[in-house]
Order: sequence, then C-alpha cells, then structure tokens
Amino acid sequence: MTEGGDGFTAVAGGPAPHIPVLGRRVAKFLDVRDGGVYIDVTFGAGGHTRAILAAANCRVLGIDRDRSAIARGADLVESSGGRLTLTEDRFSNLESAARSSGIDSTDGVVFDLGVSSMQLDSAERGFSFRFDGPLDMRMGTDGPTATDVIAAASERDLAAIISVLGEERHARAVARAIVKARADAPIVTTRALADLVSSVVRTRPGAIHPATRTFQALRIFVNDELGELAAGLCAAERLLAPGGRLMVISFHSLEDRIVKTFLSARSKTGGGSRHRPQKSGPAPSFTVLTKRPVMPDEEEVAKNPRARSAKLRAAERTDAPAHKDNADQLLPRLPTHAAVMRGR
Repeated sequence: MTEGGDGFTAVAGGPAPHIPVLGRRVAKFLDVRDGGVYIDVTFGAGGHTRAILAAANCRVLGIDRDRSAIARGADLVESSGGRLTLTEDRFSNLESAARSSGIDSTDGVVFDLGVSSMQLDSAERGFSFRFDGPLDMRMGTDGPTATDVIAAASERDLAAIISVLGEERHARAVARAIVKARADAPIVTTRALADLVSSVVRTRPGAIHPATRTFQALRIFVNDELGELAAGLCAAERLLAPGGRLMVISFHSLEDRIVKTFLSARSKTGGGSRHRPQKSGPAPSFTVLTKRPVMPDEEEVAKNPRARSAKLRAAERTDAPAHKDNADQLLPRLPTHAAVMRGR
C-alpha cells in the first residue's frame, strides 16, 4: 500500500500510481529465504508480496481489510504456483487469519500503513476531496462511515478526534462549523465537508489543503487505524518465530510513535541504575535493527513523491515469550465508536 508524500497530501491529495514504498529496503531487512513463511498484512496492490515471492521459494499470506484489494490479487495468486494465499481481514485478527491458513508461526511480517493509491483514486470510497463522492472512508465494509460519525458525534468529540488524529490547530472551529451545518442539512459528500472546513481554516498559498487534516482524522477514526496497529503489532509478536523479522512502514507521527514505543518497550533489557536495584521484567522479545527509522532517498522520492514521509522500522524476534500486555497504553485517549454513535 502506498500512502503519501508529506504524510498529509496522501490522505486526500494528488494522483499517485502504486509504487511499493521502500521496497528494496524491506526485502533486505526481511532476509527472505527458501522455505520461509511470510505475512504481508497490508496486501494492497501486492507490491511487497511480489518482492517477497521473487526473493526466494517461500510462502506468503497476504491480508487486507479492503475486499477490492483481495479481488485484484487473484491473478497474482494464480501465477504464484500455490505459494500465495489472500484473505480479507484486519490487523487485530492477524493470528486467527494466519491459523486459518495453516500458519502457526512466521518468519516475517510486513506492515505498510495508511491509505492506498487505489483507495484515494476511487471517488466512491470517499477518502479524497479531489473527487466529489459519498463521505464513506471505510477501508472495509463494516462499521460507521464518516457521514455517520459527523452526523452523530458531539461537538466535543468531533473536536477531540480532529485535534488528536488530525493534529489540526483549528479543531474546535471545525467541529463547531460541522455541528452548525448539520442542523440545516446532513453532510454526506466529500465536497461538502471540504468546502465547510475551508470556510473556517485558512492556509497560506502553496500550503496543504485546509481540509486535509480533518479528512485524515476522520479516516483514522472511522477505521480505528491506531487501535488496529497496536493490536496487529502484538499479534505479530506472538506469531513471529525466533529470528523472524518485523517490518513497519509508517507515514505520519501518530503511527511512527506507536511503532517506536512498542519496539522500545519490547527490546528493553531492564531498568535501574547504580543507585537503584535492577528492575525485573519480561525478557526482550525483539532486537531493534534500525536505531533510527530508514527513510527513502532522493531517487525514490523523485520516482514516488508519496514516499517522502515514509519511515521504516525493523526488528528481529528473540526467543523470549511474547509480552502479555496488549499495548493499549500506546493509544491516545479518544471516544470509542460506540460512544460517538450515541452522540454523548
């Protein structure tokens, strides 16, 4: 999957053909080998899966919550000679999806986060304000749409969602405008929302579109992307065999912060100092392979502008047991879908 250049324009921005971001780096860190079993948790257009299949005589499970992505991968399944299985599911169901495909452990898991080029370029999906379409934004087919959230959420909850997930300084003004406008007529199209946000958020010429951060916030909330990421990381930890590799490509600070904190906690060897005794705790379940995130070089950015903000973090599984916590502490405090739909 390919998200965007600056982390914001991708949310609703310009045209972009699919190019797997940091594809060569992923293949290098993954260290694909014959007989290995690998999971591409964000199959998308299949870029990373193709690279893995080409690297060795291995098996790949491709997962995507977007049914259309799975359907588009049928030709690759057929040409793989039985080495590729595709399944429609989400990060939080990674373990059950793997076991349903006969996989009890894996040698590598790849997460390529964010929204894909195909999703952005489909007006009917409602991810982008480049096209006027229904305000949907769901990566799958279940749960509330962005229209549902906007119609039901209180002004306070809307402001929190837009501020935290969109990092929008004018979140309160946007939420106030939405609540006022929906009293007159439902907000059901991308154009209507973009125009509304543009009426209260002013930007300098050449800056990102005023509605970009609001669209990002709603998309992340609708799909529970951060919660799914935290659950997926824990599931990958449980599935990876000793020596297995975890690769995560993120596109904005919210995602990268969760990945960085997760790997930091899972790779710690203990605490304490010369003045205090060593703290006991679970043994490190990962060894971090990237002290700093790997970024695309100028050549890749020139070929694929949407790669500009990409950050790759990689780690190798140790033989220690998986940690027991579910990583919920990594998530920002926000209202749940259920609370928002009650319009509390």
